[in-house]
Amino acid sequence: MARLLDRLYDFAGWLAAIAILIICCVVSAQIGLNILARIGGPAWSWTIPSYADFAGFALAAASFLALAHTLRRGGHIRVNLVTDRMRPRARWGVELLTLALSTLMSGYATYYVILLVMESVHYGDQSTGIIAVPLWIPQLPVAIGLVLLTIALIHTLAESVIARAPVLTADTTEE
Repeated sequence: MARLLDRLYDFAGWLAAIAILIICCVVSAQIGLNILARIGGPAWSWTIPSYADFAGFALAAASFLALAHTLRRGGHIRVNLVTDRMRPRARWGVELLTLALSTLMSGYATYYVILLVMESVHYGDQSTGIIAVPLWIPQLPVAIGLVLLTIALIHTLAESVIARAPVLTADTTEE
């Protein structure tokens, strides 16, 4: 089960990377069109409709889809300056506490973001840009990312309890 979950987190990380690539492509294309307009004059002035909206949607997707992958790889900011000076048992206790609190907060956020997505579907909410996008579409990756983060936190908490030691360290690396 752990291997399957880690693959799921990695897949979400790849989706986040694709979202960042989409941002780069859309923004670069718009920059190219802006340069063309400066060189060619008003007759060559084109814009990608709602490009800033799409870049923002992709940024939200990338940020949230990457959370679980980043957690499992030890990439989130940690206060190692303090925890490295603690005894192993105290360090483990601090990790259990932070994982438990993080799980509660992530679960809370997940619940309400899922409600937001359902509300957007129910009311047919749309973005206000030139291209009206149903808001549930950009909200869905945010909800999925939070669900995966909550699962990853529970997964990591369970591993730490079983190992009776911290499982996330500063030197956690992908093998």
